[in-house]
Amino acid sequence: MPTLNHLTNYFNKYGLRRKPFYAFGLMILFWSIFDGIMSYVAPLVIERGGLSNTMIGIIIGTSSVAGALFDFISCRIFKNTFYKRMFMIMFVLCLAYPLILLKASSFLVFVIAMVIWGIYYDLKNIGEFDFVSRKAKKKEHSDSFGLIQVFQSLGYLIAPIFVGLLVAEELNWEPFALSWIFLLISFVFFAMLYFMDGKKGKFQITRAKCQRSVWLEAGLWKKIGHIIFPVLALTLFLNIIDSFFWTIGPLFAESLAEIHRFAGFFMTAYLLPALLVGWFVGKVTRKYGKKKTAFVSLMIGSVLLLPLYLTNNPFLIVVEVFAASIFLAISWPAINGAYADYISETSSYEKEIETLEDFYGNLGYIFGPILAGIISDKVGNGNAFAVLGAMGFFVAIILLLITPKRINVEKRLNGAPQ
Repeated sequence: MPTLNHLTNYFNKYGLRRKPFYAFGLMILFWSIFDGIMSYVAPLVIERGGLSNTMIGIIIGTSSVAGALFDFISCRIFKNTFYKRMFMIMFVLCLAYPLILLKASSFLVFVIAMVIWGIYYDLKNIGEFDFVSRKAKKKEHSDSFGLIQVFQSLGYLIAPIFVGLLVAEELNWEPFALSWIFLLISFVFFAMLYFMDGKKGKFQITRAKCQRSVWLEAGLWKKIGHIIFPVLALTLFLNIIDSFFWTIGPLFAESLAEIHRFAGFFMTAYLLPALLVGWFVGKVTRKYGKKKTAFVSLMIGSVLLLPLYLTNNPFLIVVEVFAASIFLAISWPAINGAYADYISETSSYEKEIETLEDFYGNLGYIFGPILAGIISDKVGNGNAFAVLGAMGFFVAIILLLITPKRINVEKRLNGAPQ
């Protein structure tokens, strides 16, 4: 998870020579504010429709199901994933999504809105990969994706503040209008990029065809998944936590009457640490190891969520969430570093490792909203975060106990019967 120091390092390394990347980054920044506003508003709108938190979780979870299915069939739909085409379709869907969500009043229409959400997010990812592949050398890919993700993280950080100020007492048309404004600004930067970049790209891209022998590939995924299961399990739970916050976080924040227009700071308190931990997380992982750092950070962050069960002061709640998120944020880059190690040591299985990581991440975003809805209906929105903390604590303890100190994917695969 790239952080603010990545932005300064990128600028120091490349200066102003990468103007298309800065234009692309600004496009993603304003698009992320748009999407962050809609992410915050979505559960509030569904709640206004008279549905329970459990139904809210199920509805929001369908967006990840739709995205996963679209990802599977996209290579059959698009023979050419040129980023300009992908983003043009994305902007059209983004324009329609707030209107459908604003007018939705039934379960089916809410699900249709979530399907559109899942598809346009997937289109964004496809276009992003295509852009970087065309415009950067292979050795520059990590730097380029890191820059883009910093802009994206900033957008999601800013969005709850804006929407929190607007929603305040009552949800009306204003957040939707604001989201369209940021979407328009994002499109302006896309138009600049469109005309700035007349050629299709400097670097040749070889497109992989859709896998035909799915079951043979699945067998390899099963073997690798068994070997790196503790790491995948952490990825699953971290994504459950993230989707948990985005599902009932806005509902809980808006119920904190004492802070009214500052309700958005609840989500900002959760998101901000992810941009700050990069200054020191590398030193921690070098001393204690990546997996251990990730597991212990999850454990501490989860423990810090437990007091939410007893806390009524909204300002103290925001502080507690911020403190917990500092440790939860450390887990992300630490465990991503473990994946990078496995890929570096076992480059022949890079595709399988990346696919498994993405698959478990998608599972987290499918099950996370559903769990959030069910638990919050049982114990309340605020107490649900304490339950999440208890779950995280036990998951961390189990992972610490079962995870080998050293995981060598290639050695384990070669030693296993074929």
